[in-house]
Formats: sequence, structure tokens, C-alpha cells
Amino acid sequence: MHPITVRKATGADLETLERFEQAVVSAERPFDPTLGEGPIRYYDIAHMLERDDVEFAVAESGGKIVGCGFARIEAAKPYLKHRRHAYLGLMYVEPQHRGDAVNGRIIDALKRWCRSRDVAEMRLEAYADNLPAVRAYEKAGFSKLVIEMRMNLNDE
Repeated sequence: MHPITVRKATGADLETLERFEQAVVSAERPFDPTLGEGPIRYYDIAHMLERDDVEFAVAESGGKIVGCGFARIEAAKPYLKHRRHAYLGLMYVEPQHRGDAVNGRIIDALKRWCRSRDVAEMRLEAYADNLPAVRAYEKAGFSKLVIEMRMNLNDE
């Protein structure tokens, strides 16, 4: 097995990142009946790669991108203790590399970037029933904070 390295994503990675985004959508569909059919774009990745308040990281093994994730600095709600935090998204690892600490390495790189910008808190969202993802984030040091609930009024 090749060593895993993490680097800043570039425009040359866009096609792979967009493919990973669709893999995330496919993985999330069983947990979210409200997602529309067909391809979904959660993010404008090309634009995000150009922004100063976003760090997009990719993990490579043997010259191939095997995972990704980003941190986006956001203003916090005015009632919170912190002024701003980083939102993590598009956290993805190719299935054959899950269990190889790829996610942890990406999160570590994003933590370093956040700290270099005086951001002291990171947040992310995961479906409560997506237990492998929840376990992976807890292993990386995240803890559960809020459960979002919904009710479909058309099903009554």
C-alpha cells in the first residue's frame, strides 16, 4: 500500500471532487427521503477552490486522489461564545481506503488550517442513522450537539 499524503486541492482536481460529491449524495440518499432525484450539487466546488475562506484538502495514495474534505469559515450565531467557526463538508473517502485513517488525516490538515486563521471550532453535519460516519467523526474528536427533526405533512 502506498503512503497517504494530504494536500490543498486545485482546479485540476475538480472532476474528481465533483465525482466524490455525487458519491456522497448516493451514500446519503438512504438516510434522507427529501433529496431530489438525479445528480445533486451541494456545493459550487470550482468557486470554493478560489475562495480565501475555504480550504479544500485531498488525500492521495499512489498518485491517485482517494479522499477529500473542506473547511469553510462561517460567522457564528450572535448568541454563541465564538465569533466564527469552520464548517466541514464533502468529507469523502473511497471505499477501498476506508479504515486507512484517510478521514483523520484530512481532518488534521483542516484543523491546522483553521488554527492558522484563529478559528477555534469546527462543525459538521452527519445523518443520525449513518452510524459509520458518526463513529468516524467521533473517532476524530467530534461530539454530537443537535439532532434536527422533521415531519412530512403530506404523509398524514
